[in-house]
Amino acid sequence: MLTAVSIEDKAVKKKKTAFTLVEILIVVMILGILAAIVIPQFTSAAEDSKLSSLMSNLQAIRAQLELYKMHHNETYPTKLVEQLTQKTDSDGTLNPTGAYGPYLHLFPGNPFIDDPAKAKLSAGKEGEGWLYNSASGVITANTASHSDL
Repeated sequence: MLTAVSIEDKAVKKKKTAFTLVEILIVVMILGILAAIVIPQFTSAAEDSKLSSLMSNLQAIRAQLELYKMHHNETYPTKLVEQLTQKTDSDGTLNPTGAYGPYLHLFPGNPFIDDPAKAKLSAGKEGEGWLYNSASGVITANTASHSDL
């Protein structure tokens, strides 16, 4: 009789270790609901981070543009990236032994542009990082949602 009881106990233990289909479906549904709540919060945080980075980059570029203007007889650079990241003479000519610059070690990219090669360009072409007017020194983000910054 002892052997019969232990065989039944083993059979009962095996049944208790498995999950039912209903239990698994409930867990999957709960995880889906939690994911639906959490994912939009991460998306919003990523957007906020990109906006903060964009504003910081614009502030740095604008400050260095004003310093460039002060050093170069009240004129803004015509070749934005090159003249801000390399040494120049007082007339703005690129010169490795020039008296001024570099104003930026690396020209910052626009975080809203996915292609890293286009994020740093300044020509103002559609889909590229920045819009720059060399006559007025105005630089803005070249993105539809943040062109007013």
